[in-house]
Amino acid sequence: MSNTAPSSYAVPSQINPPQRLLMGPGPINADPRVLRAMSAQLLGQYDPAMTEYMNETMDLYRGVFRTANQATLLVDGTSRAGIEAALVSMIEPGDRVLVPIFGRFGHLLREIAERCGAEVHVREIEWGTVFTPEQIEQAIIEVKPKLLAIVHGDTSTTVAQPLDALGVICERHGVLFYTDVTASLAGNEFELDAWGIDVATAGLQKCLGGPSGSAPISLSERAVDVINARKSIEAGIRVAGDEVSASPIRSNYFDLAMILDYWGPKRLNHHTEATSMLFGARECARLLMLEGIPQAIERHRLHGAAMATGLSALGLELFGDQSVKMNNVVGVEIPDGINGDAARAAMLNDYGIEIGTSFGPLHGRVWRIGTMGYNARRDTVLLTLAALEQVLRRGGVKVTGGSGAGAALDFYDDAASPAAEIPNAFSTEDAAAVVI
Repeated sequence: MSNTAPSSYAVPSQINPPQRLLMGPGPINADPRVLRAMSAQLLGQYDPAMTEYMNETMDLYRGVFRTANQATLLVDGTSRAGIEAALVSMIEPGDRVLVPIFGRFGHLLREIAERCGAEVHVREIEWGTVFTPEQIEQAIIEVKPKLLAIVHGDTSTTVAQPLDALGVICERHGVLFYTDVTASLAGNEFELDAWGIDVATAGLQKCLGGPSGSAPISLSERAVDVINARKSIEAGIRVAGDEVSASPIRSNYFDLAMILDYWGPKRLNHHTEATSMLFGARECARLLMLEGIPQAIERHRLHGAAMATGLSALGLELFGDQSVKMNNVVGVEIPDGINGDAARAAMLNDYGIEIGTSFGPLHGRVWRIGTMGYNARRDTVLLTLAALEQVLRRGGVKVTGGSGAGAALDFYDDAASPAAEIPNAFSTEDAAAVVI
């Protein structure tokens, strides 16, 4: 047999992605320091240096989630892997689960819960709005669920569901409380312990400023007890006395009971850790803790508000209830006479800037424009507004020259915040220790 490739097979060249400014709802351009961390050499998963990096990552994400939860770690996979690990590990077939839906990603929680065999009950509300605590409590009274599963910030609608009153409600009714904070964490206020949340999962590719591929997760002691009650040690590594549940978690890879033992003192083998992603996730959290969570939230608020101000000055109508708008993404109605997809293509092809389309009832009606993570900066806001002005003008929309970028500049002048000037509130040559 020949060891050479067939003559008809052309070996592609080394990867060389085009330059893009990612100003959609995520992913965003990763912080260069995160990319540098990910280029470090690999280690064995039980190397003392590696296990120390794992411990440091757990500590860092306790700070990010604002929690004292010991069970704070990474699930290897995209943010959806974290969601699935949380739900498949907590839900037994037949469990009642309540999912309030106010956008696309509530439908995702519903689907995953159904695939776990849950009896899923939903409440739906118009996209662009959120639920009141009273509406959710009434649904809990009616459904009597084991678990409330709700998205925090849904980029499909650009609004964030207030969570601060829901933990008390769940505790009052004996309900586990899970939330997906993929789109909101590190750019919007979030307090896992103070808000009484049992489980939260996230991703790196939005406000945390990294690539998709690692899912931070934090679990309360109550959630860990529920998960460990279903623990079954994998047959190939089981020893006498190890647990074998009558109702095991119905996934091996996403079995949080085993993953917790892998990250914990037992270091029980489960999978080969995604080393480069762990390095990247650790750097995302390290940079956030150096900047400071209040400062990062303010940076996202500042640049998100500047973007919204500029878009309004271009004559675009903002979508959704602005009183609950996420700091890091804004939706705008596509003007009459403009082909939304063609305009997005022009932004990409002519200016190298990506903005987002939308889903479901909003597809073809709304653009979504993000200012998050490493891209929550003054220069990215002004560049995006200037480019969009030209695309609108060429599409036949009457726009006053310089109105969008000019309004944003005026907003920055009025805000007079140093966070407008730099991507992060610390030196790129930092050498400070992170204190959690």
